[in-house]
Amino acid sequence: MSTTGLATIPFNKAHIAENELNYLAEAVHQGFTSGNGPFTKRATGLLRKLTGSEQALLTTSCTHALEMSALLLDLQAGDEVIMPSFTFVSTANAFALRGAIPVFVDCRPDTLNIDERLIESAITDRTRAIVVVHYAGVGCAMEIISAVAERHGLALIEDNAHGLGASYGDRPLGSFGCMATQSFHATKNVQCGEGGALLLNEAGLATRAEIIREKGTNRSRFFRGQVDKYRWIEVGSNYMPSDLVAAQLTAQLESFDRIQMWRHAVWQRYHDELSSWAKENAVAQPVVPEGCLHTAHIYYLRLPDLENRQSFIGHLSRQGVQATSHYEPLHSAPAGLRYGRVASGCPVTEQVADRLVRLPLYADLDEADVARVIDAVLSYEVV
Repeated sequence: MSTTGLATIPFNKAHIAENELNYLAEAVHQGFTSGNGPFTKRATGLLRKLTGSEQALLTTSCTHALEMSALLLDLQAGDEVIMPSFTFVSTANAFALRGAIPVFVDCRPDTLNIDERLIESAITDRTRAIVVVHYAGVGCAMEIISAVAERHGLALIEDNAHGLGASYGDRPLGSFGCMATQSFHATKNVQCGEGGALLLNEAGLATRAEIIREKGTNRSRFFRGQVDKYRWIEVGSNYMPSDLVAAQLTAQLESFDRIQMWRHAVWQRYHDELSSWAKENAVAQPVVPEGCLHTAHIYYLRLPDLENRQSFIGHLSRQGVQATSHYEPLHSAPAGLRYGRVASGCPVTEQVADRLVRLPLYADLDEADVARVIDAVLSYEVV
């Protein structure tokens, strides 16, 4: 219990979708609980419809989808992959595992996405790919980044863990790169506890991706009757989720529009009712550029400095509101120093990491609790 005597409002609470428990029971009773079963096919179909992707493969996590993308690029030791420093560790880990070098680029001060103006200067003769992360489900400057990738003959990969259902211009996020990865972790808008997907937007990738996901074998072709026995074809791993996971995900994807409607209502209420307080206290609110449809995945505030950030989180906690910071810069992390290199300094990333606070945001956050969060924020005095 908080000092207010009311139950603490958690930072996140996973939504249970309509039919979720029924689908889980159905998956158990139908006797097909391993991967690539009936619910895997249903969830994949819903995902393709939502993203417009011709090819999509469910995976055990977004991390594993990123690892598959690294395998599909045939990266060698010493190859370089450009990415933001302000991102989750999986973005870098997936490529460092193949011996590639993550090259960290600073983020923009408005959207917190990779600064597209800094990408070209980070390219060397060893660069193989650019990985963008659509932070908070707000699209990166994809027309500029796509042009840079094309000009230099580089693969473009979208880490779209935050961006399912968002768009940049008239195109859905996840449709710009040759590959894109999705997350269905319990903290995401649509979740199945642990899960992910790899979207394939380039001809010729699907066959290899299927082999890599099936431990490097053509097992899927065997079960479709296309070969008489399956063999080890290339290096891969077991990235296939259980059909139980797919059953839960199917129900979540069917509820996608309702989940998004609820989340956007909370996001917009925060944005509107905290606007005056933010301006008076030099607190930055999220920026969504014109032409971007975001996902209401994160609502964050950027306090003036680290001292205020820590004080603010403590203040909210005493008011019964659980708030949290976000990424620590990868370029200065122990593993980042060991496995990667920084392109030209990341001062914006360092500042953002010290100042950012995320407020509770989930589909089942009711109006009374939203009001409690807002009142707790408004009662904080920046020093």
